[in-house]
Amino acid sequence: MKNDKNKSPKQPLGNGLSRRGFLRGAGLTTAGSVVFNSAVLAFDTEVKPAVGKAYGPDSVTLELKVNGEMKSMIVEPRTTLASALRDHLGLTGTKIVCDRGSCSACTVWLDGKPINSCMTLVLDVGSRQVDTIEGLAHEGDLHPLQEAFIEYDASQCGYCTPGMLMTAAHLLKSNPNPTLQDVKKAMRGNLCRCGTYPHVFKATLAAAKK
Repeated sequence: MKNDKNKSPKQPLGNGLSRRGFLRGAGLTTAGSVVFNSAVLAFDTEVKPAVGKAYGPDSVTLELKVNGEMKSMIVEPRTTLASALRDHLGLTGTKIVCDRGSCSACTVWLDGKPINSCMTLVLDVGSRQVDTIEGLAHEGDLHPLQEAFIEYDASQCGYCTPGMLMTAAHLLKSNPNPTLQDVKKAMRGNLCRCGTYPHVFKATLAAAKK
């Protein structure tokens, strides 16, 4: 009985094609695919001119509309909105806690919508209106929500409080008569390590009645 290991590589595979011929053909096909794919990749990734104004690496001067007033500042292009508010404008009511968009303590309004200011570059704000916790009170009178937070003892360490207030105020602005479930849903992104959620919920519902 002949040993299968002694078979020649040139022996046909059954369709008239030898093993050597099959391997050679497969190699050419692979090489052709690589060349084709490389050509397509080079075409798809062709460098295109950037659109818009480029900034940096030096500091730039910009104007920001904050709480209804125009503010001028000189910032590095990497500066976040939270840092610009605190370090350049002295509006320290906005807190930086996690600095990665997880806790929402830095919540401000951008054109009336709550955002995490630690995740927003100040250069991206442009002409849009920024509202902070300092602008929630009106002419020295506390917002009903701020009064309710005091009445219901809705803050402990206070780091999360400005973000909580800005989120809750936006809820009341869009939904003047929220349910407890509405409040819980709106506040789900605001974290409080002290665990004052029940007091925050009560204060928000009480403010809604005012």
